[in-house]
Amino acid sequence: MARVGISLHRFREDAVGTGREIIAWCLAHGHVAVVAGADVPALESLGPLDGIEADDAFGEIDVLVSVGGDGTMLRSVRTLDGRPVPIIGVKVGLLGYLTAVEQGQAVDALRLFVSGMEGRDYHLDDRMLVRVRTWASGSYLGEMRALNEVVVEKKEAGHTVRVAVDIDGAPFSTYAADGLIVASPTGSTAYSLSARGPVLSPRMRALLVTPVSPHMLFDRSLVLDPTESIRIEVLGHRHVNIAVDGELVHSLKPGDVVEVDAAHETARFVRFEGMRFHQILKSKFGLADR
Repeated sequence: MARVGISLHRFREDAVGTGREIIAWCLAHGHVAVVAGADVPALESLGPLDGIEADDAFGEIDVLVSVGGDGTMLRSVRTLDGRPVPIIGVKVGLLGYLTAVEQGQAVDALRLFVSGMEGRDYHLDDRMLVRVRTWASGSYLGEMRALNEVVVEKKEAGHTVRVAVDIDGAPFSTYAADGLIVASPTGSTAYSLSARGPVLSPRMRALLVTPVSPHMLFDRSLVLDPTESIRIEVLGHRHVNIAVDGELVHSLKPGDVVEVDAAHETARFVRFEGMRFHQILKSKFGLADR
């Protein structure tokens, strides 16, 4: 018996329908279906549903099926908070970088994972997470983990912000820009890509530092070793926002500090014999074979 978590895009009826199909398969085959409490009303909106467990933290599950798009995958990773639970990403909607399974293949993929063998029927890809620690007014605010990136960005339109960056304790430079992104290799195809950062293989371990619309001569991205740490101090007189995987988490003032490094924990994705990252990238950009 497996304990199967189902995380879904509750505002998409097709995602909710797929979630119900997964739940029905679990219950019919003696497995336990675990869902977030906030998703229960959406699931029950399509008809009565019995036999599920509600657990917002998805504790003690063997696999988590994420039904939606990349945003749903990010939420799934955030909920697990570094626990090495395998995640099966089911794509609903447009092509995403993180989801590996088409909507109509969700139940077959779960069946293959539950009954199959790693290395033969499926593969586990560990993705590096970024650790973010924040200090405000000298007080430690705590730490978070990101799959894609942490962004230090301006609060007010029409103004740049100034931040001082140290690498491994040594001063590197002061950036004047709309913002600064510190991304993982997985996050290299997210916000950093739109800021003209390079694309990195998600199998790598590295830290990618990319300025957003820099007002300075040096406007290149930096690719750093995962053992290096990055300290960002807010300068000048303007406040900044801190966003982790697209979610606003803090507003900081001059003198406040963000430190970013590679987390010890990883996110674990289940990959089947479908499209690899390079094929997804090729499809996303419409690249020709020759």
